[in-house]
Amino acid sequence: MSLDPPRFTGSRFGVEHSRPRVSVCMATYNGAEYVREQIDSILDQLADGDELVIVDDASPDDTVTVLESLSDPRIRLTRSAVNAGYVRTFEAALARSTADVVLLADQDDVWMPGRVDAMLAALRESGALVVASNLVVLGTDEPLPSPITGRPWRLERSQSRQHRRNVLRIMLGDAPYFGCTMGVRREALPLLTPFPDFLTESHDLWIAIAANEARSIVHVEQPTLRRRVHESNASTPRPRGIRAALGSRWMLVRARAEARRRLRRA
Repeated sequence: MSLDPPRFTGSRFGVEHSRPRVSVCMATYNGAEYVREQIDSILDQLADGDELVIVDDASPDDTVTVLESLSDPRIRLTRSAVNAGYVRTFEAALARSTADVVLLADQDDVWMPGRVDAMLAALRESGALVVASNLVVLGTDEPLPSPITGRPWRLERSQSRQHRRNVLRIMLGDAPYFGCTMGVRREALPLLTPFPDFLTESHDLWIAIAANEARSIVHVEQPTLRRRVHESNASTPRPRGIRAALGSRWMLVRARAEARRRLRRA
């Protein structure tokens, strides 16, 4: 695994600055109510050779029926026989992706026009392995508030190279890295996958920790999606109990150690 991936040039990506193929990886579970709107916003930005890889986590509702009603050839649907949880379902979607750049997507957000182009441009210009953008709340177009400070929760481009500070903010719960705002080069997958066995939540923070430890992440300041906030969100900015918070922090400490181990091995 190279930590200095090539820019989008040469034989693999075609002529300089040509657009690489994109895989969008989505995990679904009981998403029948909102998933069609999200998929429409994604497909509008994908080229003919791109793919939307969906793994359904044994939804008991009509999610699969909705997905199977979509006749777009770019959609690749896998239906899991047993419920594995969103972390393992995203991991399964990543394993099924085939393109040069992989973008993660939740089932209930709405992508803003230009999201794919902005993410690809940031990767191309920075040479980074991972890209993360900002988001706004669907219906208000306002950023989420930081659970620590209450101020608008945003990533800044200038913070992209502040790797130690970024990891510290992740550990403190004050870094707005969301999986739905992230993308990775295929070259990053040997570092990121398989997800650590102990990772039961926050695959997005695992990706952010590993990318910062590899000193290879770029932040996109513009919001690229509208996040639908509702009671069924897998992640929430609301504070949790002390025991749950401490357990989560310990898992992130272990994630940092695992990222460093993988980087040494590489």
